[in-house]
Amino acid sequence: MKSEQTKIPQATAKRLPLYYRFLENLQASGKQRVSSTELSEAVKVDSATIRRDFSYFGALGKKGYGYNVNYLLSFFRKTLDQDELTKVILVGVGNLGTAFLNYNFSKNNNTEIVMAFDVDQEKVGKDIGGVTIYHLEQLTELIDPEVTVAILTVPALAAQKIADQLVQSGIKGILNFTPARLDVPEEVRVHHIDLSVELQALVYFLKHYPV
Repeated sequence: MKSEQTKIPQATAKRLPLYYRFLENLQASGKQRVSSTELSEAVKVDSATIRRDFSYFGALGKKGYGYNVNYLLSFFRKTLDQDELTKVILVGVGNLGTAFLNYNFSKNNNTEIVMAFDVDQEKVGKDIGGVTIYHLEQLTELIDPEVTVAILTVPALAAQKIADQLVQSGIKGILNFTPARLDVPEEVRVHHIDLSVELQALVYFLKHYPV
């Protein structure tokens, strides 16, 4: 995201890609305008929150009219740097890593996994989903300076050591799918996605907060 937008709340920043995806679908369906209420029903975020999120960027809509879909989509495309290709590397070609390689953000034209790394010699040199797998030892020498984001899908015990290598190689953002909580410098951002924790939370809410 562009530097002038860095002061918006993090919660708002996390919702922007959600809005963008829905707006893409609206544009594809030929819809010209949308209200905050319609957005709310689609993305499951209350309309007051949507209006507040949008207010950080100035007057994006008109009272009584709603929001122009094409204008919003163009605005958020620039805000989210959707016109620029984000190159990503993946470390750990197990079941989850293989799924990522086969998918490779096929519905997202601005994000692409360009190379993968693993320590299993039987996997090194193979091609999955058009992505070549290299040995982890080659990470530092092969990584493109333009690559600043990594997806980490390795065993938890190996996560911190590999995170250290990623940081040393210039990675600034890590999408961590391991249970390990990584210790990285302040300038490196880590997003932790623990599927087992999310599942446990879902089950808890189903039991104790029935709809």
